[in-house]
Amino acid sequence: MSIWKAEPHSIEPIPEAERHGRARDLFTLWFSANMQITTIALGAVFYFIGLSLPWAILAIVIGNLIGAIFMAYHSAQGPVIGVPQMIQSRAQFGFYGALLPLVLVVVMYLGFFALSSALGGQALAGLTSMPVTPAVIILGVITALMAVFGYDLIHAYQRYVSLVFLVAFVIFSVVVATSGLIPHAAWSWSGFNGGTFLLGVMLAVTWQITYAPYVSDYSRYLRRDIGVGPTFQNSYWGTVIASVWMMILGAALTEISQKLTTVGVISQLAGGLAGVMLVIILLGIIAANVLNVYGGMLTADTIWGTFTRGVSSGTRRLIMISLVAIVGMILGVIAEGNFDANLTNFIVFLTYFVIPWTAINLTDFYLVRHGQYDPDAFFRPAGYGGLNAMALVAYVIGILIEIPFIDSTLYEGPFAKAMGGADISWVFGLLVAGGVYLLFAKSRPAA
Repeated sequence: MSIWKAEPHSIEPIPEAERHGRARDLFTLWFSANMQITTIALGAVFYFIGLSLPWAILAIVIGNLIGAIFMAYHSAQGPVIGVPQMIQSRAQFGFYGALLPLVLVVVMYLGFFALSSALGGQALAGLTSMPVTPAVIILGVITALMAVFGYDLIHAYQRYVSLVFLVAFVIFSVVVATSGLIPHAAWSWSGFNGGTFLLGVMLAVTWQITYAPYVSDYSRYLRRDIGVGPTFQNSYWGTVIASVWMMILGAALTEISQKLTTVGVISQLAGGLAGVMLVIILLGIIAANVLNVYGGMLTADTIWGTFTRGVSSGTRRLIMISLVAIVGMILGVIAEGNFDANLTNFIVFLTYFVIPWTAINLTDFYLVRHGQYDPDAFFRPAGYGGLNAMALVAYVIGILIEIPFIDSTLYEGPFAKAMGGADISWVFGLLVAGGVYLLFAKSRPAA
């Protein structure tokens, strides 16, 4: 398929005759999606919550290694079923019951689009001296146009820029490591706080699991016979390597200068090559935000398709892409003023709603139905039922069980407080939501 031809499909199953691509394309896609400024900014959060550099690095590595397991298992669903990630929720929650996670995921897409746009706007403004607001709009338009062309252009773009990112960030990382600007005290292992460390692990875990609602969007064109193993491995290592690298870089940059924005620190250290690094940052923002626009379109189209039929895929795609991009740009302008706080609060907030969903979805796919679905049934109200009460109950129980373990700026649960601010809500959300759903599903035949 030509990368310059608008993708003909939206949420409908991909026919076997049109399946194409290689599993290794998933490595470059998820590598590029994480080699960007938002991931670096999340690394800076590890400094602000009070972790020294060694403990931050340990939390980053552990959290990403754990969280990416769930992300990659979602990716492996794509070739098996051939539909976007979120429409699969109809098999667990029902045709209408799936609206709850669908709406939450649209909010997630808009939030990540806005946060990435805020940083991208800063970079483009620094490169051109234009105000941040028009810079955010320009980036939004570019990513929206790429989303119109769709799947093949997105994969091609990520494949080529992955090489650019690899070279640029190897050089930049060497500059940071040899600059002598990281304070000696930053390398201290003393002052360990278990609660803060677990919060750091949770941030990294959540970063990976928030990819769960859209990873199979980018593997659904792969041939079914590719199998789970290659899809899992390429998605897993692509996202882990890039995320760990960028988060550690972000933590190190913040040790150097706590007052400048992340974009400002990079520009300062790059010296005469500041303009080059700003271009690299912009390429990374595009790599991340085109996924947010494209995935947001697919999820919003799924919501629309719940109530409306008879509109062509092309028309639906254009409308949904436009809506996601416009709302995301508006939120990006708003988010730019208080980025670090917005990012931290948003990532933590997502944890409590995405994790029970991912537990239910993976449990259904791997332990209940073993990958056996009728793709056409996703599009019929009677296909997997209108409302699956057992899934909604498991989902709500998963959220409720998290509450005592929550540690956030808005609320601190009693168990989290007793453990010195440790937030391990994600552990209970996964185990309880998945376990309750499994018990319910085993008690009656799958639809």
